[in-house]
This record gives sequence, C-alpha cells and structure tokens, in this order.
Amino acid sequence: MQRWGLLVFGGLTWIYLTARPGVLIGAIDAYLFAPLQLVFDSLIGRRNLKRTDFVIGDKLGEGSFGVVYSGAIVPKNAVVEDRGLKRGRGNGKSLELDGRFKEKVILKKVKIGVQGAEEFGDYEEWFNYRLSRAAPETCAEFLGSFVADKTNSQFTKGGKWLVWKFEGDRTLADYMKDRTFPFNLETYMFGRVLEGEDSTKRSALIIKQILRQIITSLKKIHDTGIVHRDVKPANLVLTKRGQIKLIDFGAATDLRIGKNYVPNRTLLDPDYCPPELYVLPEETPSPPPEPIAALLSPILWQLNSPDLFDMYSAGIVLLQMAIPTLRSISGLKNFNMEIKTAQYDLNKWRGYTRLRSDFTILDLDSGRGWDLATKLISERGFLRRGRLSAAAALRHPYFLLGGDQAAAVLSRLSLTK
Repeated sequence: MQRWGLLVFGGLTWIYLTARPGVLIGAIDAYLFAPLQLVFDSLIGRRNLKRTDFVIGDKLGEGSFGVVYSGAIVPKNAVVEDRGLKRGRGNGKSLELDGRFKEKVILKKVKIGVQGAEEFGDYEEWFNYRLSRAAPETCAEFLGSFVADKTNSQFTKGGKWLVWKFEGDRTLADYMKDRTFPFNLETYMFGRVLEGEDSTKRSALIIKQILRQIITSLKKIHDTGIVHRDVKPANLVLTKRGQIKLIDFGAATDLRIGKNYVPNRTLLDPDYCPPELYVLPEETPSPPPEPIAALLSPILWQLNSPDLFDMYSAGIVLLQMAIPTLRSISGLKNFNMEIKTAQYDLNKWRGYTRLRSDFTILDLDSGRGWDLATKLISERGFLRRGRLSAAAALRHPYFLLGGDQAAAVLSRLSLTK
C-alpha cells in the first residue's frame, strides 16, 4: 500500500508539474536554457550589439511606446558615415540598392520621455528571448538590443533599440487594406493561385489558412503561460515564406511567473479587447515571488483560463477577414458598439445589425465558420469558460475539414514536379 501510495503521489505530482502553463518545463527553461542562451549569445556577440552595427532605413510604423524602422547590419569591413542614412522617404530603397548591406533587419526604437515606454521595451525584450527558446516559430527571430552611445541624426544617447532579423515588413493589416484581399495572400499561403475553385471558395480557403496559423501560434505561446493581450492584424506580420508571426509583445504577460502582470491595469486596444477587459479577475492579488507564482500557476490557469482573452481578439480578426465592411476603422467601431448592445451574442447581432455585412464566406460548409466565430466572440460563462481555447478551436469542424491544408499540400506537390 505504501508503494502504491508513493506511485499515486508521484503520478499526481508529475501531472501537476507538467500541466499548463508548465511548472517543470518553465523551471528547466529559467534555470538551464536561459543561462545557456545568455552564454551562447555572448559568445556570438548578440549581447554586445552596438549602435555602429546598423544603418537605419524607412520608418515602418509607430506605436505608443516605440517607432519601427527597416535597417541593415553593417559589414565589419564597410565604412558608413555615422553608421546611418539620413532619414526620409526612399531610405529603404537606398539600403536595397547598396550592395554592402546584405543582412536586413527590423529595428524598434523605444521612445524616450514617454511614461511606461522603457518598462514596455524591457518586457518586450524579455518576452522575445523567452519565446526564442520556447516557441521560436511563433515570432520573428530576435537578434538582441543595444543602447545608443551618442546622439546624431539617427540616435539619441541612452535610447534603447530592439533588433529582429528581417522576415517581412508588411502586416496582415497592410494586406487587408488592399481591395484584392484575401487574394493578395493566395500565393503566400499556397504557393500559387488555386485552380478549380470559384472566388468565394478560394477566399474561404485563404482565410482559413491564415486563421489556422494565427491560432496555432496562440496555442504554442499559451502553452508556455504567455498571453499576448494585443492580438490584431497590425501585430501579425507575414513572412516571405507565407508564415504569420506575432509581433509586439510589450503588452504580453507571463502568468506562469506573473511577469508584466499588475492587478487592475488593463493594456488593450478597445477594438479587439474582450468584454472582461482584464486577463485575470480584478480581485486577483499581485503575484508572489516568481518560484511561488510558478508553483501555483496551474491552479490559477485552471480557475481563470486567461488564454481565452486572446481568443476573443482572434475571433474579431476572423470577422474582419471574412466580412469586408468590418475592415475599416468606422466599420469595426460600429460593430463593437452593436455587439455590446447585443450582449456579445453574434447570432443576436446578426439579426439586427445595420452594417452591410456579407456572411457568405462564414456560411460556407453549413456555416462552420460562423459557428466558430460565435464561440470565439462571446462573454465568459460559468467558471470563466464559455469561449473556445486555441486547442479547442483547432479541433472545431471549421478546421477539421482541412480544405486549406489539402490545397497547400497539393500546391507544394505541383510545384515540385
């Protein structure tokens, strides 16, 4: 009986330590993989990046806490004045034409003098290092950071910069602004234009493939205990290989150890934020020291399902891709006002909306797309459930039909012939 008792206790302990968000795996990452990564990065110079290692190109975008630029790594034997180009339109073209700059990068300047910007920059760096170990395929390859050592036309002394390998400079939001969406992503998703399908079916397959990638990435980061908290088309970058990757982790939180979690503080884009507003209930206390927080995290996760915060946002992205009238700023804001009035019931909203909404794509295959949307865009129910997790969404009949995957496989086979 004593042996059986020990076996049962050991089994339950193992189940608890390996349950999401992964106490055991997290401990191995924190105390083994993270130090090894630090040593390896130091040996290859990633932790010793300098201002003079880069030239800056075009401004690509700007957020509350940072400005994003294209850029390139300066070869060691190259001589570049101030290691920078004069800012303005056309710099990206100059970088492409200059044969010295082979390795393109994306740089993010953390704003100086903006409250909270420095903190968000530090968190974004931490989360990128963490995901580069735990789920590298979900985000762009992070090269490191540096602090500018002087002020010139490009840099401000003391300003922090984050650097990623260039994998693409256009987001899903950029592609959705084009009238040809989603056909402008067809060759990225499938390698070629799909033949033998009408335009509606082709649109549905492209959108399904995009959403599958988004939700698969969310599942992987949720399995590590991380909730992004800012999922939207502008934070989904498309690589040249047709991969959708998450960017901008400044608002993310690691609920395995309580990283970047502050009770009663909400970090959100109101157009994509779920009705609960907070990733955890407002009465949740501040996290204890990290080892204790990690030990208690499976209980916290089971009681609150914080990953469902991101899934509401994924549902909004699905609606925007499938319903053209929701892609505009005004259309999305009107939708949010109407869905709030409908108490976050999509079926009720559909019955009285004044928006000119085309549900054709979602109604294909007996309405499986619409059914998935209704199970993502909803209020949290009993025990904070009532919305599909990423794993449950991937098991939904909308994805199980696999038409997008079959099309992708057939396209690859045809390209190899």
